[in-house]
Amino acid sequence: MNDSLLITVMTFGYLLIVLLVGLRARRGQSSSLEGYVAGGRHMGLLVLFFILGAEIFSAFAFLGAPGWAYSKGAPALYIIAYLALAVLVWWVIAPLISRLGRRHGFLTQAEFLSACYPTRGNVLGLLIGIISVLAMIPYLTIQIAGAGMLFEAATSGTIPFWLGSLVACGVVAAYVYASGLQGIGWTNLLQGVMMIVIAWVLGLTTADQFFGGVGEMFREIQRQAPEYLTMPGSQGMGWGAFSTAILISALGCVMWPHIFMKFYSARSERTLKRVFVLYPLYSYLLVPLLIIGFAGIVVLKDNPLDSPDQVLLSLVVGMADFPAWLIGLALSGALAAAMSTAANLAHTSATILVRDIGQHLPAWRQLPDQRALKLTRLGVIVISLAAYLLALANPGSLVALLLGAYGIVVQLLPMLLGALFWHRASRSAAFTGLAVGAGLTLFFQFGGNAPFGWNAGFCGLLVNAAIFVAMSLTARQASSHTPAEALTTRA
Repeated sequence: MNDSLLITVMTFGYLLIVLLVGLRARRGQSSSLEGYVAGGRHMGLLVLFFILGAEIFSAFAFLGAPGWAYSKGAPALYIIAYLALAVLVWWVIAPLISRLGRRHGFLTQAEFLSACYPTRGNVLGLLIGIISVLAMIPYLTIQIAGAGMLFEAATSGTIPFWLGSLVACGVVAAYVYASGLQGIGWTNLLQGVMMIVIAWVLGLTTADQFFGGVGEMFREIQRQAPEYLTMPGSQGMGWGAFSTAILISALGCVMWPHIFMKFYSARSERTLKRVFVLYPLYSYLLVPLLIIGFAGIVVLKDNPLDSPDQVLLSLVVGMADFPAWLIGLALSGALAAAMSTAANLAHTSATILVRDIGQHLPAWRQLPDQRALKLTRLGVIVISLAAYLLALANPGSLVALLLGAYGIVVQLLPMLLGALFWHRASRSAAFTGLAVGAGLTLFFQFGGNAPFGWNAGFCGLLVNAAIFVAMSLTARQASSHTPAEALTTRA
C-alpha cells in the first residue's frame, strides 16, 4: 500500500468513526427542540468542556496559529493570552445567562437580548439573528475550506479540494442533522482528545527532527532571526495592536452565538464554573502548534511560503521524514479541529435561522415544537451547503470578512452587560451604540486606519460603550431593576 493510499484509508476510517459516534448519540435523546438545541439542559462537565473547547479551537488552531508564529513570531502569543482572560468574562456572565435561559426557556442569544430590550415586532431579535448568521457562515466556510485543503495536501492530490471539503461537510451535516447537540458533544469529546494528543506529537517530533529539540530550535532562531522572538515581531505588530487584539478576543468570546448558546445547555451553574476552572488547560493544545510555526522561521528561511497558513502542511507533510501513518494521524487531528467547530456553527446557525429570523415570516409564526425541530434540522443542511459553495468560490476577502464579523459580534457586549448589571440601561442607547459601533468597526476594518494601530473592533466597542453609557444616563426614566431583573418581574 503506497503512502497516499494509506493516508486516505486512515482518514476515511477516522471520518467513519466520527459519523458512527455522532449518529449513535441520538439514542435516548428527547425528541423536542430543546433537546436538539440545548441537549435538554443537562450537559455534564466532561462533554461541555470539550464542546466549548472545540468551538474555539478550529481549523485556525492547526493552520492559522502556526502561520501567525511563522510570519509574525512573538505576537502570535496573543492567542494564548486571550484564551486565559476569556474565562474570567465567562465566569462572571455565563452563570446568569444559564439561569435566565433555564427560567424563561431561551434557546438563542437574540431571544435573551430581545426579551431584555423588548421592541415592537421583535425588531431587535431579527437584527441580531441576521448579524449572527452573516457572521457565522464565513466562519463555517473557513472550516470547510480548511478540511478540503488538508485532504488535498496530505493525500498529494489524491483527494481534490472539492471532494475533501464535500466529504467533511457531509459527515458534519449528517450527525448534526440526526443528533443535534448530543451528537456534537460526543464527537467533540472524541475529536478533542485526538486534537490534543496529535498536536503534541507533531510539535515535539517536528522540533526534534529539524533541530534536535525545542530548546535548540529557539537558540537557532535567536542566532538567525532574533526579531521573531521580541515585540513587535517581524511584521511590526506594536503593543497597541497586540493588547487590543487580546482584549477584543477575550471580550468577544462570550458574544459569539455558538458559545453563548451553550451556556443554556449546562446541567447547573456549578457545572459551568467547573468547566471554566479547567478550560485554560485546553489552550495548551496551541503550544506545540506554535512550535511548528516557529520551526518554519528557520527551516523555510531561504524558501518562504506565499501563504503562512501552509507552514504546518509544508513541514509535516512535505519536508519532514515522517511515516505515512503519522501523517494520516496528523490529517485526522487537523480535520477534528475543523469539523468539531463546523458542527457547532452549523447547529447554531440553523437554530437562529428558524428561531430568530424565520419567526418573522407569516407562515412560520407560532410554529409547533415538532415543526420547528424539523425546520431546524433542514436548516443544518441548507447552512452547510451554503458554506460549502462559498468555500468552492474561495472569495479573496473571506478572512477580512470574518475579522469584520468578529468586530461586529462583540458590539453586543455593552448591551448584554447593561441588561445583566445596570438598572439605568436604556433600549434606545443599546440600539444606537450597536449601530454606531458596528458601522465604525466596518469602516476601520475595510477602509480607514484605526488610531494607534488598535484593533478595529476595539475602536468600535469603545465608541459603542461611550454612547450606551451617555444615552442611558440621560434617559428620562430610570428603573430600579436591571433589564434582566425586569424580565423576571414581568414573567
